[in-house]
Amino acid sequence: MPGVTADPGLRAPLSVRPHPVAAPESQALLRRYYTELVSRYHGRPTDDAEVSAVLAEEPSDDLTRPTGEFTVARLDGIPVGCAGVRAVSGATVELTRVYVAPEARRRGVASVLVAAAEELAREAFGASRMRLDTRRDLVEARALYARLGYQEVAAFNRSPYADHWFEKPLSRT
Repeated sequence: MPGVTADPGLRAPLSVRPHPVAAPESQALLRRYYTELVSRYHGRPTDDAEVSAVLAEEPSDDLTRPTGEFTVARLDGIPVGCAGVRAVSGATVELTRVYVAPEARRRGVASVLVAAAEELAREAFGASRMRLDTRRDLVEARALYARLGYQEVAAFNRSPYADHWFEKPLSRT
């Protein structure tokens, strides 16, 4: 994947590129991702020990080739978001771990992350379909996916944290 760059309307350059999921920057983004998810899910602040337990329960180490890939978004060189692509079966991949730091939100970063994940899914995994699951309280995520052409579908997993399942055909560009 050559890296995806955001539209020129952003004040700072934005890029999304594959990055090792085990790297410190990736782990820091995943920790921020889960800190927010856990807090929103329980409706209360979380602590480092609870987030560490969730990171262990929901590992991301498969987001490396050949089973997946992890990407990091950088705004003016600073890591501000991430997304993962996980090979599921045949031509289907899963979009996971989509996160944008609060200080970078409402600037188009999430849309660029998803577009980069779709490109990666097509090019690196030969995917023709991307799917994802999300929760009812993540209304911003559900709105983003709908805006980007994802359609709600029947449940395709038994995740205790999923309330909504989406899918999108990936056209060849």
